[in-house]
Amino acid sequence: MPDQSSASPKHTVFAGLAEVAKALASANRIEIVELLGQGERSVDGIAGRLGLSVANASQHLQVMRRAGLLASRRDGKRVLYRLSDPAVVDLMTSLGRLGERNQAEIRAVVGGYFHDLDAMEPVSRGELIDRLKDGLVTVLDVRPEDEFVAGRLPSAVNIPLRDLAKRLAELPRDQEIVAYCRGPYCVLAFEAVALLRESGFRVRRLEDGFPEWKAAGLPVA
Repeated sequence: MPDQSSASPKHTVFAGLAEVAKALASANRIEIVELLGQGERSVDGIAGRLGLSVANASQHLQVMRRAGLLASRRDGKRVLYRLSDPAVVDLMTSLGRLGERNQAEIRAVVGGYFHDLDAMEPVSRGELIDRLKDGLVTVLDVRPEDEFVAGRLPSAVNIPLRDLAKRLAELPRDQEIVAYCRGPYCVLAFEAVALLRESGFRVRRLEDGFPEWKAAGLPVA
């Protein structure tokens, strides 16, 4: 017979976890999580950045807020959304690892497109911290300016990917560059690394992005 004394509490917990899982059952919602990992945004800002209608973006946000993944606050007439907890970033990291190990389509994309852009071992957070202390590296943030302003790695220089080709003179050629962007599947850093290597720079990318750095409790500016 089932353990009646524990079945109801356990079922309640599992039902709540199922709601969290359902709230992420959309590529658009996962992309919203990645975007909000850079900093809080309004519904209009999210819709515009991701190419969604305001109504569609609002619906996705409400689902994730009810599941506890997002929090919100009012700023005048605007409602601003943010990730509710650093654990949301940890959840997405675990989901990515699971997908890479067990989903053939994900493995093919990661092993193909991403590997083709950058087959070198990325720089770990610990390695970057050590190199920053020794002044041995230039940290390059290739996200859009508004995301850089919202939060960034210490001493990072911001050159958005769209401007990188025409601003190469701003980067040192006598020091290694470490590029980063929104997270492990953000193509901006991969494309930046490819462009810079073609131009003769010594460059690697950070193993993940700003949200993971911040969620790990490391210093941000």
